[in-house]
Amino acid sequence: MRKLITLISLLYVTSAVYAQMSVDSGYIVHIGDTVPPGIVLHLISGETVLLDKLVKEKVVVLQFTASWCSICRKEMPHLENEVWLPNKNMDFLLIGVDFDEPLEKVIAFKEQMKVTYPMALDPDASIFKQFAHKKSGVTRNVVIDKEGRIVFLTRLYDRNEFEAMKEKIAELLTNEN
Repeated sequence: MRKLITLISLLYVTSAVYAQMSVDSGYIVHIGDTVPPGIVLHLISGETVLLDKLVKEKVVVLQFTASWCSICRKEMPHLENEVWLPNKNMDFLLIGVDFDEPLEKVIAFKEQMKVTYPMALDPDASIFKQFAHKKSGVTRNVVIDKEGRIVFLTRLYDRNEFEAMKEKIAELLTNEN
């Protein structure tokens, strides 16, 4: 029975990975691409970080989100509890990139959602537009390895896809530590 459950779980994860690789979902980047150069993230803490530098030091997940997005709100507790908290003391960083909202709104959103991972501002969605078409919508995760390559992309919140993303992050952190 355990083997059957393991096989079914593997099939779900495999189908999620296949689905996310074969469907464009509005992305203009693809798995295997290097992240666009020169991206500056302005964190709501006041800190400024360069994505180019981060991806040489850590596995990075950019979570594109917005306070008005109901699916983002559904996914964020899972990102906090299943991705950020278990990995935050490793060579890992999850950054919420808020889609075109002012600082005060993003601070309130973060507090309301009770997430502890860093949040960055994205005025005019200039960062988002380097990864996806502006009108294609948020609730996206971009997983980037320490070589600056995009290794996983998600769109919306699908539990199977989310599990596959967690597996990819675990694999990257296991192979690099």
